[in-house]
Amino acid sequence: MSTGFYWSERCFWHSGGNYAGNAPVGGHVQPLAAGGLPENPEGKRRLKNLMEVTGLVGDLAVAGAEPATEADLARVHAPAYLEEFCRQSDAGGGEIGLRAPFGPGSYEIAALSAGLAARAVEDVLAGRHRNAYSLCRPPGHHCTADWPNGFCLLNNIAVAVARARASDPVRVAVLDWDVHHGNGTEAIFYEEAEVLTVSLHQEWNYPLDTGRATDRGTGPGEDANLNVPLPPGAGHATWLEALDRLALPAIRRFAPDLIVVACGYDAALIDPLSRMMCTAETYREMTRRVMALADDICGGRLVLAHEGGYSEVYVPFCGHAVLEELSGSQVRAPDPFAEAYRLRQPGARFEAFASELIAEQAEAAGL
Repeated sequence: MSTGFYWSERCFWHSGGNYAGNAPVGGHVQPLAAGGLPENPEGKRRLKNLMEVTGLVGDLAVAGAEPATEADLARVHAPAYLEEFCRQSDAGGGEIGLRAPFGPGSYEIAALSAGLAARAVEDVLAGRHRNAYSLCRPPGHHCTADWPNGFCLLNNIAVAVARARASDPVRVAVLDWDVHHGNGTEAIFYEEAEVLTVSLHQEWNYPLDTGRATDRGTGPGEDANLNVPLPPGAGHATWLEALDRLALPAIRRFAPDLIVVACGYDAALIDPLSRMMCTAETYREMTRRVMALADDICGGRLVLAHEGGYSEVYVPFCGHAVLEELSGSQVRAPDPFAEAYRLRQPGARFEAFASELIAEQAEAAGL
């Protein structure tokens, strides 16, 4: 069965409004590539370009999607927030929450980003694809029901999961390996028993007040949330150990019908917004392991939605490795930094220290 790949050039045209420089943007004026925001289109656009150059895109079922509807968004987000976001977007842009500025037309683009994730989930659940990748922009995992932050304006994965569950009460496990805590997705599903949220992240990076290992969900959602805060400096071995000893056992115990991954690449070694040391091979191996789990417990049903990652040079190679693995393609884009980054991995003493922290968290979570 094929791997679906969902994207839209229009998503690359989301801008940070006044943060994007002096040139006017909107309409048929494409936003500047950078303009002061780490969250800019180049990492994602370069990933798509690399796939075209290598030919990997030919091994994927490429499609677009319709924007998420007002009904889709209203299942997750507060009406007052949606109204204000739309109003400011129509008026030229602004900023409602924290570190989530937007320009003209961003409401419609954010709805399209959520629509890409929603169609990916829908098609995998319907059996049209075994698995899928959604190249979402703007990202979503920091956005709560009524408060955008951390570059996230709508919660793409939450919208996708809520739309799927509106017609079929499937159990869904959301695994977030973006380097920043998936606070928005956690908050939206914190009292939900049928959606497990698991976040691997750098401790106290962003947000500064969420992501504690002791936060396990409340009410019906008790024990349906797992946070795995990792110390700065963790690399390939530590991230895989955290996945193997905490995240994957928690998902197996939950027994979902579908696994959705919030796939950020900002734990990579040269990312400007983290202090982690992962490589493209780390993302390849994490993908391989979550695929094996999906094959074992939920018929292979797996969707990855692109989140963060701010190294324009390295994100494309991390994403290419993930998509190679996801699709089973033999097309390769060798990591040009592999040897240099291998030599910069943490030493044995750090890995032993991190392993002790993981073991403590596993014991506390009963895993």
